[in-house]
Order: sequence, then C-alpha cells, then structure tokens
Amino acid sequence: MTDQTKIALVTGASRGLGAALAEALSPDYHIVAVARTQGGLEELDDRIQAKGGSATLAPMDIADPNAMATLCRGIHDRWGKVDLWLHTAIHTSALTPVHFADPKEWTKAININATATSVLIPYIAPLLGEAGHAVFFEDPKAGEKFYGIYGATKAAQMALARSWAIETERTGPRVSIVEPAPMPTAVRARFHPGEDRDALASTADEASRILAQL
Repeated sequence: MTDQTKIALVTGASRGLGAALAEALSPDYHIVAVARTQGGLEELDDRIQAKGGSATLAPMDIADPNAMATLCRGIHDRWGKVDLWLHTAIHTSALTPVHFADPKEWTKAININATATSVLIPYIAPLLGEAGHAVFFEDPKAGEKFYGIYGATKAAQMALARSWAIETERTGPRVSIVEPAPMPTAVRARFHPGEDRDALASTADEASRILAQL
C-alpha cells in the first residue's frame, strides 16, 4: 500500500449492508472493517481477497470508547486519513410496547445507536479532514408503534448526523444520509419475521445503488 491508497472505514461490516458495501468498495479502497463478529469479518475478508482487494479486520465493539480510540489512533499512525466512513452498525431492539420496555435493552440501544455515534464522530472527523466523506443510513421508525426503543435511539443517531452535515457543509468533510430500500438482512428479519424475503432488494444490489448515488 502507498500513501495514495484510499481508505474506507466500515463500522458494522460483518454482515448485511455493511458487508455488501465493504465488498463493493474493495476493488478501489483498502477496507478497515469493524464489527464484533470475528467470523463474519473473516468471511468478508475471504470475499474481498477473492476480488483482489485487501482489508484490515478490527473485531471491536463500537460502544467501547477505548477500543474506538485505539482503532482511530492505529488508522492515523498507519495511513493518516480515512477517505470514506460508512456507519452501518446498529442495535435492533425487540418490538415491544413502550410500557413494556426493558431498561437493559434501552441502555444497550442508546449506547450503540446514539452514544457510540457521538464518540465516533469526533474521533473520525480529524481523519476525514476536509475532503473525506461520512455516510449514515436512515431508518425512519421513530414514533411508530412497538418501535419505541429502536426508533428513539436511531432518531438520536440521525439527529447527530444531520447536525454534523449542516455544520460541515462549507468546511468539509462531506456528510451524507441515505435511506436504503428494504433488504433481507438480520435487522429486517427481527422486525418482520415471516416476510417474503425474495421480494426484497439484495444487499449487493442496494450497495451498488447507494455507492452510485454517493
């Protein structure tokens, strides 16, 4: 790798849309793939290598600030930058009425969906600089019945992203928010069990569409 190597950081890269985006980007970017699932990251690495690409695997919990600080320091020391950050990591709480909400589920969802985002943005922004590009993924469930915990914490994440996008409009980095089409992912299956998955967009097709849009 040279100083001209483009670096794509994908948080939530072990499966679903994150894995599909990482794989699609790998011919043109060195992928830094972050997720808690070691096995999923290794399978992604196999697919990336089969395409002739390369990846650095980071089996880490994004909700651990110390781990994220170590990750970002390592990226800085090795490459000095991130060209593209795709933040697909999310915690999906079980659907339940708000008056049955589990406090432990709320804590986990707020830590992963909102607090981790508030930590990652200040850590990654200096790596992106003025020319980098951060991408967040909308899922507008806030206020829908049974989506209380997920909807509220996802909305908090998107509020952070929207504020950052406006704040950096003139100075950079570029911040984009996209809304993926329904896909047959584990997230979708948790919310819609029994759904006809064949009628949904594949993660590979949706990754290609999103990257072309960006």
